Amino acid sequence: MLKSINLCEFTPKEEIEDRIARLKKKMSESGISFAVIIQNVDLFYFTGSLQNGVLFVTIDEKPIFFVMKNLNRAVFETSLEITSIKKEKDVKDILTDMRLLKGKGGMELDVVPVAVFERWKGILDYDEITDISRLIKDIRLIKSPFELEQIKKSGEIIGHVFGKAKDVIKEGVREIDIDAALIAEGRRMGHQGFLRMRGLNQEMMSCYVTHGYSATMPSGADVPISGVGITPAIGQGASINTIKRDIPVLVDYGGGYNGYVTDETRAFVVGEMKDIFKKAHNVAADIIADAMEFGKEGVNGTEIFMRALKRAQKEKLEDYFMGYGEGKVGFIGHGLGLEINELPVITPRHKMLLQEGMVFAFEPKFIIPGEGAIGIEVDFIVRRHGLERVTDTSIDVVYL
Repeated sequence: MLKSINLCEFTPKEEIEDRIARLKKKMSESGISFAVIIQNVDLFYFTGSLQNGVLFVTIDEKPIFFVMKNLNRAVFETSLEITSIKKEKDVKDILTDMRLLKGKGGMELDVVPVAVFERWKGILDYDEITDISRLIKDIRLIKSPFELEQIKKSGEIIGHVFGKAKDVIKEGVREIDIDAALIAEGRRMGHQGFLRMRGLNQEMMSCYVTHGYSATMPSGADVPISGVGITPAIGQGASINTIKRDIPVLVDYGGGYNGYVTDETRAFVVGEMKDIFKKAHNVAADIIADAMEFGKEGVNGTEIFMRALKRAQKEKLEDYFMGYGEGKVGFIGHGLGLEINELPVITPRHKMLLQEGMVFAFEPKFIIPGEGAIGIEVDFIVRRHGLERVTDTSIDVVYL
């Protein structure tokens, strides 16, 4: 367990160098001469710093990390050489003098807004810029030993919070009060405060406490269980719904340490549960056990999904599997790293062979309309001969 808030590790120099070398290799293979990286997570991944700046990578020269603000913090955080600029337009003057604006350029067009993209085309006075987001996603797909260490520390926060949940979940207590207590507990253990998702309008809280009807209401978010929240301005998360006996409480908690996120779910209940919940939870546990036995490097993610679906069908729980009605989602697993929706995604459609070093959350869940929801979520690291759990906390229902 993390015993206190520790100063996180800065990204090692050799780590940054390896990431940039892999980016250059993929750029060369794709016929891209230079890349302009501005999205905060990608900037952090390739520099180790999140200060206001731009990373320029060319396949032939050293990368240039342009920083506008805060220069002193950037120097402290990154191993890259820094070029100080006063305004974005300075970038073009420097690159023109160095004769680096040539060939095909690349930007992260899956997340860069059109207006920003057009502005940068104007700043650089350059039109031949294509999307390099898939290259970056592929590079980030396989986690290094350093990254896996950060992910495991993030998982330690999850284990601590689940251990405390049994002390704050009580009959008559509101979901939002449980949420507040668990978020505070995580922060005291060094949780970074929030989680990141890639994409327009993608928002994610670090804790979801749902119970009874609130766990059954779908939302616009692409998740099986989102909660009701306390305002339509957010529309997800804990509500003022109070805990009642014999109905499961789901705590879906996302750890966050040094940028790296984890995501697991456990079930708690005051009293006993109805047979339908017990049955569904047992099936979820069986699905996880089967994935751990079957999953390993070289296995296609679609096979893991179909084995889980067939298990739900065998127990006649298919209608409730991964949502109900319009709330049903098409995945059972999603990649983890600096963002909570990385690759791989475990669906019946996305064919991707698992590779050692991939990390993903696996979440067999069941929504029983008019009753509530039940399920489990665990995080896996793909290894050559199997799947390794990120945390070691029990997946059993906690009876209170």
